[in-house]
Amino acid sequence: MPNLKTLSRYLLGVLFIGAGLNHFWHRSFYIAMMPPYLPWHESLVYASGLAEAGVGALILVRRWQVAGAWGIIAVSIAVFPANVQMALHPELFTQFSPLGLWLRLPLQLLPVVWAWCYTRDPR
Repeated sequence: MPNLKTLSRYLLGVLFIGAGLNHFWHRSFYIAMMPPYLPWHESLVYASGLAEAGVGALILVRRWQVAGAWGIIAVSIAVFPANVQMALHPELFTQFSPLGLWLRLPLQLLPVVWAWCYTRDPR
């Protein structure tokens, strides 16, 4: 039976795969999150979804978990401006409270810290 650290890694991977696939299922939601200074919103939504799903899959494989962990950290940092954009424009996201959008910003650090636990070679 896998230990708690392994189960935690699997959960992180599955969450990132699900989040990545969600970019394809709810494309318009993610396009609305895009900061206006970035070009090619639709293409970036697809690319970030593919990246999230890809790094989520990588961390599931023990041999690739370090690369997957660093990928999760990089992707989490890369998409942070979109989360700030949400907080700055709550009128575009009426399904969430404005306060909730601001409170979720520090929560974006959680996957970074979680992934950091897997950045060392497991051997």
